[in-house]
Amino acid sequence: MPMKGSGAATGWAESGRWDRGASWIAYPHERMQRASHALATDAGVFVVDPVDAEGIDDLFAEFGDVAGVVVLLDRHKRDSAAVANRHDVPVYLPEALSGIADDLDAPTETVRRQLPGTDYGVHTVVENPFWKEAALYGDADDTMVVTEAVGTAEYFRAGNERLGVHPMLRLLPPKKLGRLDPERLLVGHGESVMADATEALAYALRGSRGRTPGLYAKNLKSFVFG
Repeated sequence: MPMKGSGAATGWAESGRWDRGASWIAYPHERMQRASHALATDAGVFVVDPVDAEGIDDLFAEFGDVAGVVVLLDRHKRDSAAVANRHDVPVYLPEALSGIADDLDAPTETVRRQLPGTDYGVHTVVENPFWKEAALYGDADDTMVVTEAVGTAEYFRAGNERLGVHPMLRLLPPKKLGRLDPERLLVGHGESVMADATEALAYALRGSRGRTPGLYAKNLKSFVFG
């Protein structure tokens, strides 16, 4: 199983669906399990941290016209410019990520508190010289999008966790995420948590440090022995 898929993705798998959108994984068999999301809003569909795939526009069309692309992590430029240009829309960058605008071959717009025309608020998760990440929270149905700080891919999770803190953040987990009460949580790596997300998030944050040695040992064994 490759760590990261390459080349044009000709197959993709849904990794979560609800009334206001869907998530997908473009390379279902890669270890990284890079997930992307289509959020249906009154302003149109916003595509978050997309990894492009053949036929993915059909998924967007189920929910309406694409209104914009959103990048929530400075390292997750992925295929955001390609998707934005194909739909003739801008890439929206939270203020903390505005520094990557020049790296994107597409028009960009900075967003501060709210994704325009939507109920999705913008929340800074991590902001330091090495890591800049924001999250989205939809007040209408308590949907949260966090694309790196937490995830459900195997290498994020320790013990019986449904959701785990990123291995590099485990000793200093982003406690501010615990101030929100999502019903569902869409991640950037792995399948979405479609129910009881607040409980899963609280458990992940509460035991992050204590379960770190077990996670590191599991990941080392996985990467060494496959």
